[in-house]
Amino acid sequence: MNQSHHWIVVADEAIARILACSKAPGVLDSVEELTDPLAHASNADLQRDAQGRRAGSATHSARPTTPHRLRSSANATASAGESEQHLQAADFAKRVAEHLGDALRAQRFDELSIVAAPRFLGLLRKAMRADVAGRVTREIDKDLVHLENDDIARRLFGEAPRA
Repeated sequence: MNQSHHWIVVADEAIARILACSKAPGVLDSVEELTDPLAHASNADLQRDAQGRRAGSATHSARPTTPHRLRSSANATASAGESEQHLQAADFAKRVAEHLGDALRAQRFDELSIVAAPRFLGLLRKAMRADVAGRVTREIDKDLVHLENDDIARRLFGEAPRA
């Protein structure tokens, strides 16, 4: 049987769900799910961590009541938290891309659609090898990872079943 295997990756910065087009028109079957447990860390955790790393910085040696110290500390913490989140998301995108590369080598799919949160879609594009990127036939920059398979199928294929 020479049936095409079409995978759909539905992802955000913490979860990548791999779905496959079923033999039944307009139906998506779950194949597997990749998760990044570190992406579930709250912003508060990242900010506390960032403050701890900066304990010896020059801005912390300023008097606690000076506006410069307060403004500088908040900005450094916020940017460190954002940077940490971005690095974590980029690492997860690389992991997802490597997984897709392995799956392509194993001939588990022929065609690939990607539905991902906009920022993560960009990271995933950068991380994908050329042979995997060449199999991408559709990209949608939406965060649908928490929807049920039926809802995702309706968003991708419309109300009417595919022919």
